[in-house]
Amino acid sequence: MIVEALAFYAFSIVTIAAGVMVVASRNPVHSVLYLILAFFNAAGLFVLLGAEFLAMILVVVYVGAVAVLFLFVVMMLDINFVELRQGFMEYLPIGALIGVILVIELLFVLAAWTIAPEAAGTGAVAMPPPSEIPNTHALGQILYTRYVYLFQAAGVILLIAMIGAIVLTLRSREGVRRQRIGDQLARTRAETVDVVQVNRGEGV
Repeated sequence: MIVEALAFYAFSIVTIAAGVMVVASRNPVHSVLYLILAFFNAAGLFVLLGAEFLAMILVVVYVGAVAVLFLFVVMMLDINFVELRQGFMEYLPIGALIGVILVIELLFVLAAWTIAPEAAGTGAVAMPPPSEIPNTHALGQILYTRYVYLFQAAGVILLIAMIGAIVLTLRSREGVRRQRIGDQLARTRAETVDVVQVNRGEGV
């Protein structure tokens, strides 16, 4: 129990510190690296909660795809961040106002949770205790029984979005050499290989 508490505090402190450094770091590459560190420690917190499937998804999807994509985009675009920060003071009052509103909303949520903690359990789906089935089995049981139609609808929407993105960005350009598998397979040895007789001591 003591080891779990120490691990929880260690993961939590590193996650909060990494989140602060994502915002406070001046170098965008360092911000992305701190973001990856925050993702790893959040995955550790999920493991402590018994949600190993969510921890693996967090590492594979966010660290392995999203964060690395951010890193490559930031490194390849060569953005001038000095020019982007020139209008910081102009938008500071609006940003501060939005921040105060978000803090007030979070305080309302925390106050409601403290006053009525039993309200968090209302509307939840009845599931077996975590000790009976593993976490991955419980998630699969929920997704493919109660929410199977919504799960399939989400897959169809993502497929349509992917096809739409390909159609919008695909452009037919003239003069571009394209690979034709049939023509390649139909080529004979005489069309492909050119045997040249080179005399000794001479070049081609």
